[in-house]
Amino acid sequence: MAALMPSPTNSGWTLVNDELDNLLEGFFRPLRRRAENGVATGAVPAMDVTERENEYVIRMDMPGVNREDIDITLAEGVLTVSGEVKRQHEDKAGDRLIREERCYGKLSRSVRLGSHIDDKKVSANYKDGVLELTLPKAEEMKPKKITVA
Repeated sequence: MAALMPSPTNSGWTLVNDELDNLLEGFFRPLRRRAENGVATGAVPAMDVTERENEYVIRMDMPGVNREDIDITLAEGVLTVSGEVKRQHEDKAGDRLIREERCYGKLSRSVRLGSHIDDKKVSANYKDGVLELTLPKAEEMKPKKITVA
């Protein structure tokens, strides 16, 4: 409780600023992956996977990635999605960066799907920073009704 009390070195505004920083850091943590030495090693985009009767749908967050910078492969039952967030501006001579929180660089995620996907019918759509993949199930995976004689 003492940490919440303002003190000469810990004013109320400092606490609010620190809490906001912690909140933002936690929100964007899934986009950052760091090696033990602290150097950024790439991002792992968050995703949701939904199973429907005849297909799987994967929605993957890829904010800041241009459509033409997205690469999707499906090989030997492994789906790999990769892309790159590129800097949208260049620093001019004499500019001094005060704070940089936005992430740039490559991101990648691989998902083992197995062999039960009809790879000839996979489709992808990208809108508002979200990649949506529709992966139809192979015929042998679809439920079959068996009649009793």
